[in-house]
Formats: sequence, structure tokens, C-alpha cells
Amino acid sequence: MIRTAVPADVPVIHALIRELAVYEKEPDQARATEEQVREALFGERPAAYAHVAEDAGGEVVGFALWFLNFSTWRGVHGVHLEDLFVRPSARGAGHGRALLTELARLCVARGYGRLEWSVLDWNRPAIGFYEALGARPLDGWTVYRLTDGALAELGGSGGD
Repeated sequence: MIRTAVPADVPVIHALIRELAVYEKEPDQARATEEQVREALFGERPAAYAHVAEDAGGEVVGFALWFLNFSTWRGVHGVHLEDLFVRPSARGAGHGRALLTELARLCVARGYGRLEWSVLDWNRPAIGFYEALGARPLDGWTVYRLTDGALAELGGSGGD
């Protein structure tokens, strides 16, 4: 079962984020606290949204955390899927597909023009899964990111 996350899900979503970081071989990079996750999802001005996947026993075994983006070319919102993770013990039962199906359904219902995400180049199981659903990589695009010292340096420089 897929459902919209509620505040009581924050501890398990936080735990799943940590598990995802371990899976992606970057456990030290997952620095978000439960309170930050709670504020991002359920604060006065939510910055992100989440859906959870439950197994037959009602245990949360996966999640999708996403936010809106905007296409200037299409003139409509889209969804950027920040994280999709299903616990390894629950994989193969359709939870990942169900989470993506729910996000696609939401996009269609709201008139959003795209659903997009990033995947690590080495994550062949995920790439195969996404391509089996009809997703295709964007050729000619490379993701860039400013963080930590580089972000502080540029942001504190006063330049435009």
C-alpha cells in the first residue's frame, strides 16, 4: 500500500534516509536530523513531500521524498524525486514501482509536465528498474552542485 506520509512517519523516514545513505556508500553525508525532516515535510512552509510504502503487515518498508520544480519551457510544474528507497528485504514485491506509479498519477492529475530524478552511475539494479518502467537518461546533461565551503565562499562573496 502507498500512502501520503504523516508526521508519525518521520522517525521511519529518517531511518530509511540513513539506510539509503549506507546503500549509496555515503553514510557520513546523511546529516539531516529527524527534526529537520519533520520541518521540511510538515512545517509551516513544507519544502518537500513524501509517500511511504507499507507491506502487508502495515510496516513502512520504503519511501519517496519529492518536491516541485518548474519548467520554463513547458510553463508547468514537475516533480523532482529526491529519494526513492525500499529496504532490501522488501524489494521485488512491487513497492518501488507502486511509489513511482503514485507519483506519476499525481503528475498526470495535477497537469505536471515531468517526473525526474538522478541515479548513481554504478547503481545498475536501479537503472535497469527505471528503464523497465520507460524512464530514459538525459543525454548531454551533467548535474552540478555547490555545497559546504564552495557554497559558503560563493554565497559570501557578494558577487552576482
